Amino acid sequence: MRFVASLALAMTALPGIAASSPALAAAPAAPAPVTVARYTFDAGASATGRVAENSGRGTALTVRSANQGRVTFTGTTADKDASFPAACAATAKTCPRALLEGTDDPDLDPGTRTFRWGASVRLTRAQVTGSSNVVQKGVVDTDSQWKMQIGATRGRAQCVVVGRGSAKVYLVRSSVGVADAKWHTVMCQRSGATLSVYVDGQERGRLAVPATLSISNNLPLRIGGPNFNAKSDMYHGLLDDVYARLG
Repeated sequence: MRFVASLALAMTALPGIAASSPALAAAPAAPAPVTVARYTFDAGASATGRVAENSGRGTALTVRSANQGRVTFTGTTADKDASFPAACAATAKTCPRALLEGTDDPDLDPGTRTFRWGASVRLTRAQVTGSSNVVQKGVVDTDSQWKMQIGATRGRAQCVVVGRGSAKVYLVRSSVGVADAKWHTVMCQRSGATLSVYVDGQERGRLAVPATLSISNNLPLRIGGPNFNAKSDMYHGLLDDVYARLG
């Protein structure tokens, strides 16, 4: 140690040699998450069936329906939520269905970037008749997808991703159920090699995914259901504050 100290002292005496290394530059801060779509439903729907986007960056939604299905907006003047058609009896020949549809917005194609999508949900177990689709872009048999749904078996929140060029589905389930007639916030997060699900602000499940998994497709954003096929995983409860964030 005495030798090392002497060497350091000698180096300080030599011209052109600094006594210590310059301070390292601070690493650049990671960019803050950017909300690229948000729907609070507080203004309800216009006479033409349009629902406003509230972040200033996304696009408005259109109410789409089949068999006289409706999306209604209930609550106070300043705080409304969206209510979707009730579940039909198993013997019903036709079933009223409705969903909200956005556009193919490139901000909703995150590629491999960190991406979060979430909503506030309220529903009962009786309202979960299938894997109730809350919000999604893309479907499982197209080129990539991100989705949030409520599972039929135990009413747990589920986050789903499918990457471009692959048919493999990555699905993480929350360790707690949310179909209990109470409001819950649910968030899905894909960050690098991890897909996580959060319920009421707490991480309730995580799953490893390929860091190279890329999500990008040319399909519209859909809220409340995937499509109007004979067997569709429609959502039958209440929704509020649906959003997507990049970063």
